[in-house]
Amino acid sequence: MGRAYVCGTFDTKGPELRFLAERLEAAGIATRLVDLSTRPHNDTVDVPAEMVAQHHPTSAAAVLGRSDRGEAIAAMAAALERFIIGCQDIAGIVAAGGSGNTSLVAPAMQRLPIGLPKLIVSTVASGDVSRFVGESDICMLPAVADVQGLNAITRRILGNAASALAGMIRLRATDIETAAKPAIGLTLFGVTTPCAQQVMDMLQPDYDCIAFHAVGSGGRAMEKLVDSGLISGVLDITTTEICDMLVGGIFPADATRFDAIIRTRVPYVVSCGALDMVNFAAASTVPDRFRDRLLHAHNPQITLMRTTVAESIQMAEWIAAKLNRMEGEVRLLIPEAGVSALDLPGQPFHDPRADRALFDTLAASVLPTARRRVIRLPYAVNDPPFAAALVDAFRSIAA
Repeated sequence: MGRAYVCGTFDTKGPELRFLAERLEAAGIATRLVDLSTRPHNDTVDVPAEMVAQHHPTSAAAVLGRSDRGEAIAAMAAALERFIIGCQDIAGIVAAGGSGNTSLVAPAMQRLPIGLPKLIVSTVASGDVSRFVGESDICMLPAVADVQGLNAITRRILGNAASALAGMIRLRATDIETAAKPAIGLTLFGVTTPCAQQVMDMLQPDYDCIAFHAVGSGGRAMEKLVDSGLISGVLDITTTEICDMLVGGIFPADATRFDAIIRTRVPYVVSCGALDMVNFAAASTVPDRFRDRLLHAHNPQITLMRTTVAESIQMAEWIAAKLNRMEGEVRLLIPEAGVSALDLPGQPFHDPRADRALFDTLAASVLPTARRRVIRLPYAVNDPPFAAALVDAFRSIAA
């Protein structure tokens, strides 16, 4: 079953971390104490800080020789990332502390496979934890009181954390049926959900279909699973995250979007879903420079902005540059009658000029090869014939 790694700064959190380990051992889970202190101390652990620090890209001195605490934590975090991915007996991982400890352990946890239990007891867990969780499945447990000393509150919280991790380790992969079908990823948005649902219905008999909400983190999570080998093919129906990245919306991709497909060469079908819109929060948050643009209230919390001809060309060129680096089987399907539920005749984002600029630029910029093809179709993205064409294209390259 492996070991639960109990990680933290034993120079300041030794008793608390040992309590976690004791509760895990009492639950029948073997532990390994990993010290991440950047200052000398006399506590005895299974993996001393010096051993972790040796994994720093430069040297252990880059971690332990720093006087600035922030720099030392950042250096130890880099060392821990390289250390943790080489640990073969890790069955789960837990840490406890404040913002420094959370910043220290979170990057390493993000490097571990999806499904491997990860838990951080943190004093900052009740706020915005997106930078700590990233695209991983890290569980964040609010510490309530500071993780400083064992008392009536910290014992309860740390005890619950140990019990939770023990339960995840014990049940992982033993009581959960592993899908016999190959897993594939699909991207969707509210305005492309009908297409994704039709595709999933058609592919479900043969594939384990995993949908990702294209809100920035969705695309990154999907590509992380592609890199991990847990997803063996992709139907990237909804590439709207590129709009927000290039124009300045709230659900952006980053510059690494599509790179996992480039690296792994998994069968890849891609389309233009929701490339007609940029996302903002409530209407009052739309930047002043966009106040005279075509806006649509998707709901009280989300305001959509129609992309222009110039932005459509920019997006198409950016996407094409990525597709041209792909050496696996790639099919780009273009829905020429509309890229979202709002991009249809009579709907607020219907703009044939912007669509034509997007489609023509993609067709002109994507370099066709025996493995990379562009297919223009006279359907809207949510039309049943377009969903069927996506499925046919995927089956033709995934066989």
